[in-house]
Amino acid sequence: MERQRRRGTQAVTIREVAARAGVSSMTVSRVINKDDKVNENTRALVEVAIKELNYTPNPAARRLAGSEVLRIGLLYSNPSSAYLSEFLVGALDESSREGHQLVVEKCAGTAKATASVTRLLAGGVNAFILPPPLCESKPILTMLEEANVLAVAVATGRPNPHLPTIRIDNYAASKQMTEHLIGLGHTRIGYIKGNKNQSASDMRYHGFMDACTEAGLKPADILVEQGQYDYASGLEAAEKLLAADPRPTAIFAANDDMAAATISVAHRLHLDVPNDLSVAGFDDTLIATTVWPPLTTIRQPIAAMGKAAVAALANAMRNKWQPGRSGDGPEQKLLAYKLVKRESTIPVE
Repeated sequence: MERQRRRGTQAVTIREVAARAGVSSMTVSRVINKDDKVNENTRALVEVAIKELNYTPNPAARRLAGSEVLRIGLLYSNPSSAYLSEFLVGALDESSREGHQLVVEKCAGTAKATASVTRLLAGGVNAFILPPPLCESKPILTMLEEANVLAVAVATGRPNPHLPTIRIDNYAASKQMTEHLIGLGHTRIGYIKGNKNQSASDMRYHGFMDACTEAGLKPADILVEQGQYDYASGLEAAEKLLAADPRPTAIFAANDDMAAATISVAHRLHLDVPNDLSVAGFDDTLIATTVWPPLTTIRQPIAAMGKAAVAALANAMRNKWQPGRSGDGPEQKLLAYKLVKRESTIPVE
């Protein structure tokens, strides 16, 4: 009875978890901090005890135990609010679960980004998540390396040998989507490119072009316009593509925002999607299922990438990895993508 009364007013301790699992407190700490040297059977016993006792690690206790709590700065300047929302869900979920703190900072342009980094470092931030395009900003990467703080690059087109990197195979995903459109009988296809300053944009464009070339499409039937990953640039690019004579029978946009804009332009021109024009996107953000018709798109696991970014920083901290360090190198994680077929694409009649 006394134990029950105390449990109602005090948090479960790591010692109680250890006693329930029949292991030492140090072993429980190692399981909490995801030490890969813990025996799997022992790990399972500890995890059961944690669940049964509803134990929540205390950040201050973790700090005293030598497992520093990360104060993570998430810098963003991505124009797609849908992308950012999904990424934040994943990053916040993992940060909360692991007891880390997440500070979100908007910074458009290099000058504002460097000012943000300076301010966050002064405020005690000791790790950074860099979504595109900041993940490939040389001034920002140099600044963080000189400050000797942890950082993870997210959604790059290529692995970064100097930083933990979380990404998908943008080239293969874009090529698969293009092959899908060609397989539906489309032989005159428009493409809206993403930002020039992102390697993921290059990979998606090359995947598109290689699929068209390998299928034997004529250069005159491959129509390309530049976009900026936002809705407004998608409108402008789609208007140019649909002004061509003859019009393309399909348009593939490098993200869902620009694909949704393409559908809007088609409707304004009294074109039926998908009967007159098939439209495909990339990312599978919320807008992909709120437009009509719903978008055929590449599902990029955006929330999972946010979770993986926080986990990569925690792993780097535990392994005492430092920016720019040679040796076995930083973690490079390639997540799976999926082509999602919806009502915005159909075979050519």
